[in-house]
Amino acid sequence: SARGPTGCAPRRGVAFLSLGSRRSRGPKPALIASSVSSVVVRHRSARRFVPFVVGAIVALDQITKSFMVERGVSAISIVGTAVEFRVVRNSGGAFSTFTNATVVLAVLAIGLTAWLVVTVRKTTDFWTALGLALVLGGALGNLTDRFFRSPGFLRGHVVDFVKVGSFPLFNVADSAVTIGAALLIIVSFAKPSSGSTEP
Repeated sequence: SARGPTGCAPRRGVAFLSLGSRRSRGPKPALIASSVSSVVVRHRSARRFVPFVVGAIVALDQITKSFMVERGVSAISIVGTAVEFRVVRNSGGAFSTFTNATVVLAVLAIGLTAWLVVTVRKTTDFWTALGLALVLGGALGNLTDRFFRSPGFLRGHVVDFVKVGSFPLFNVADSAVTIGAALLIIVSFAKPSSGSTEP
């Protein structure tokens, strides 16, 4: 048999192991499948609670609005004149802006809601999903007013009833949108943890 430079015959077992190690380089199918499975599980767990958060916000928003409208009082003092419940019908957007564009605001709200639904279905991060759920619940709460309250479909006025000092009146839906937006801003500036694969 042929001998190598050292005078010894090459061992076939060593050559076979060397060839096998070269062929085994690169990501293994088992590792790839495990990574994909981990992402899918994290994706589902991150958005599993979203429907419950959205449903709770819409329900609480509509219940409180209906309660205040049925009472039919001009104002309820909570802390003197600093904090009051005062029913106001808002035909415009936040802080009573765009009061003459109710239909346009309703259409924009529908588009925003659709975008939020698509976005929240793609997120795998818990805090991002929570922030989107809060914004989505608030948007649906006020959009419900646009659909079903007077004076008509897509022209309904949003019921605001919480008055804090000189701050513009707001409702539960507005609070959810504000908290959700603040949470999303915080998450966007937060540094990713070590080893995180979240883009």
